[in-house]
Amino acid sequence: MWDFLGSYWWLVFPLSGIVGGWIRGAQVWDERRRRDKIEMYRIKHAGEQAARADDEALTREIERTVAAHDETQHRWLEYELDAVKAVEYPLMSDMREQVTVDFHRARREAEDLRPENLDALRDRRRLDRYRDAVREMQVRFDVAEREARRRRASDFSPAERQALDRAKKLLALADDEGSSQAERQSAYRRATKELEGILALPDAATDALERRIAGQLGRAAGEGGA
Repeated sequence: MWDFLGSYWWLVFPLSGIVGGWIRGAQVWDERRRRDKIEMYRIKHAGEQAARADDEALTREIERTVAAHDETQHRWLEYELDAVKAVEYPLMSDMREQVTVDFHRARREAEDLRPENLDALRDRRRLDRYRDAVREMQVRFDVAEREARRRRASDFSPAERQALDRAKKLLALADDEGSSQAERQSAYRRATKELEGILALPDAATDALERRIAGQLGRAAGEGGA
């Protein structure tokens, strides 16, 4: 072997070049493969991060839309459950008024589109329809409320406005927990008499007030028994 190498020593130089080329090629290929792996990892995880960001954004949008719906419902219920406010702003419960009708139509639409399981709103088309309905409900409520506050009791005659003012004071007394149960019941009866033929209170408002008055009677009976 050494004789062979001694005779063909000159082949060492071209062979070393070839081998060196192979080594360099292998190194380049290995480096390219390493970069490709890094790039694939980056792309994969960038996609996962983007998907997480989109999912979080969708969750926030659902939460904002539901919160806007709840907040508008709460604003409306203040008029439905508060007898004094119902008398002060009669338009809010007057279904003869177009702005009131428009609000209730939008309110029912939003309620119909709100699923019991909010995860259903992760369907973009369902969320878009629900969000648009909530926005319409908000707009219609704002219009009705502005008109109610602008007009107040201006549509009533002077005598009717006086009766409404007396009814408001009596209803406030009927809802005053510091008053006796007898005083509250008497005030409530007088208030309803003042409103006869002028204004019908929302059923929810009268039911809530009657329950509060009855609740005081129950507490008084319990304290007396103690």
